[in-house]
Amino acid sequence: MKKQVICSTVFSLLCILLLSLSVEAQTCSPSGKIKGKTPPPGQCNQENDSYCCKDGKWYTTYKCSPPVSIQTKATLTLNSFERDGDGGAPSECDNQYHSDDYPVVALSTGWYNNRKRCLNYNNIHGNGKSVRAKVVDECDSTMGCDCPNNIVDASKAVWKALGVPENDWGGIDVYWSDTD
Repeated sequence: MKKQVICSTVFSLLCILLLSLSVEAQTCSPSGKIKGKTPPPGQCNQENDSYCCKDGKWYTTYKCSPPVSIQTKATLTLNSFERDGDGGAPSECDNQYHSDDYPVVALSTGWYNNRKRCLNYNNIHGNGKSVRAKVVDECDSTMGCDCPNNIVDASKAVWKALGVPENDWGGIDVYWSDTD
């Protein structure tokens, strides 16, 4: 009986240890903090409720994103990839601007994965619907400010395809996955 209790206790402790290691392996801890600086005049486009760094405010930075799975939870945000849109510059993947009428996205730094997802398509599920969108840019999580590590930053076409009412655009929970 004593051996059985010891084995049961050891087995339980082993399971707890393995479970905690599994949970730990699936986390993405902040890589640091960065002190915000007010951008020069004319360099902060606040279209689509984007915001810019505030001078002196501390922002958390990330070099990683949560692990990618069959359905990865994310926050969908709104971005314009057009010239003069709040995306700012041409997309990193192809050095082009993209119409707001085309389903394109930028992924947080870890998911962007050093351009490995560039020009690939992702499935985005939210609001009871799905849409296929092309990855064209990075939402840089290493710079703090407006891009945490769990962002799928999407064009208006993605929001429309998901059937989200326009007055609710800005930030909703979604799931995404790589397409085959």
